Amino acid sequence: FDDFVLDTDRRELRRRSDLIGVEPQVFDLLEYIVRNRHRVATRDDLLEAVWHGRIVSESTLSSRINAARVAICDNGASQRLIRTLPRKGIRFVADVREEPSEPVSAELRRPDNIVATTDGQELPTIAVLPFDSMSSDPEDGYFADGMTEEIITALSRCSGMSVIARNSTFTFKGRAIDIRQVGRELGAGYVLEGSVRRSGATIRITTQLIDATTGAHLWADRFDGGLRDAFDVQDRIAQSASGVIEPKIRYAELDRVRRKAPENLTAYELRLRAMALAGELTQAAMDEAIQTLDRALSLEPDNAQVMGTAAYYRAQCHFQGWIEEPNNLSDEALRLAWAAIKHDDQDANVQWQAAFAIWTFARDAERARELFQRSLEMNPNNAMALTIAGWVDIAIGNIAAGREKIERSMRLNPRHPRAWFMSVGMAVCLIAEKRFEDALPWAEKAVVQNRRSAVALRALSVALFTSGRSDRARHVIQELLSLEPSLTLSILDSRLPYRGSDLKQIYLDALRGAGLPE
Repeated sequence: FDDFVLDTDRRELRRRSDLIGVEPQVFDLLEYIVRNRHRVATRDDLLEAVWHGRIVSESTLSSRINAARVAICDNGASQRLIRTLPRKGIRFVADVREEPSEPVSAELRRPDNIVATTDGQELPTIAVLPFDSMSSDPEDGYFADGMTEEIITALSRCSGMSVIARNSTFTFKGRAIDIRQVGRELGAGYVLEGSVRRSGATIRITTQLIDATTGAHLWADRFDGGLRDAFDVQDRIAQSASGVIEPKIRYAELDRVRRKAPENLTAYELRLRAMALAGELTQAAMDEAIQTLDRALSLEPDNAQVMGTAAYYRAQCHFQGWIEEPNNLSDEALRLAWAAIKHDDQDANVQWQAAFAIWTFARDAERARELFQRSLEMNPNNAMALTIAGWVDIAIGNIAAGREKIERSMRLNPRHPRAWFMSVGMAVCLIAEKRFEDALPWAEKAVVQNRRSAVALRALSVALFTSGRSDRARHVIQELLSLEPSLTLSILDSRLPYRGSDLKQIYLDALRGAGLPE
């Protein structure tokens, strides 16, 4: 077609004598719409053909269509070769001439049953197998199937992964299977399996998350509930499982990326590497994380997830005091935040990360709250989004709403890798309520979990001073100044985006009393 050749045996796209590099999913999409050019390819058609039934976000689908257009010198404006039919799908409209290809060896031919593994995907993919019912009662079997479907639904709301559709995973129901074979057949890097066991009116659900490449167990847990309200039990367990599984998979992906050579990383993998660096919470590591994200954006300038994370990390630098040029930091963070929202308004993580940057730098609490709310509507089980949204509520005087969000985040995932952040949130909430004695153990817990957090040290110093422990508060101030030697009350006053409550004044008065310089 046109002056391009799509060689499906060699999986090559050429223009005249030039080989055009395309990602596997983009090639699959092109091949499908060219083969089916006499009809409209719907969204469901593309999901089945390219992602083998996995559920992916609209932004992922759009990015692959855009990449296909770019590869064949088309665009969304002219739609010379790939035409979009609103609310219908897409269709390949160029004239195509089919020619027999040169024979290729069996070793080079791509079998139809081979699907991309986690290494070749933009997002990690999880398959939730039908839960086993350990009872002969048919009702328990229905409950187990419902439990599986609820977890699939909950995980599908997590923008950090793609989820194999139910009709694909339920083909394995009742079969004795090798998890690694499941991963190969479904193109899933991770598999969740479980069982349902009943004793009288009590039901126990056991779940385990498995790396489908190695067969290693990454996480296991059990949940108990009564059968009086089966739907409520299913909802609660699905929410808890979703809140735990997403960060577990993310950290497993971080470990995978650490083993790859830096020069071979994709934009997605560079973002993962940046996340690992940011977790160290040192200025040097955060600087490197931001540079890594900038490199990812040089590969994919319109990647909303990378932009959102880059804006979020700049806001973290602001709170930590890692600021050399405040205006530049603020301007770039806001540019990235607004651009991220513009490029993808359907990604829950993009929404809350951009919201945090907008609250921090634009001091626009209402707009930030709208974005947090949108994020939580898309994925109500994201513990980090709940915690930061709660923090913003507390900062602007909606203390009860903020407390509810933070408490929910801790219920969803009591062992979250960033549990210290939830502990700080509770400390800040109790300080805002002037329950200083109650705030102290939460602040101490946060500092024990992460002594490098300036936010946690400030909360601890405030809780100590306001509860009558001024000597200890002064020691914490010295530790805080070791992280940021130039910190003063006036700098902190300009930095904290607290509006609509007396929380900032409580902080400033307590830190002044504890010895923070004016």
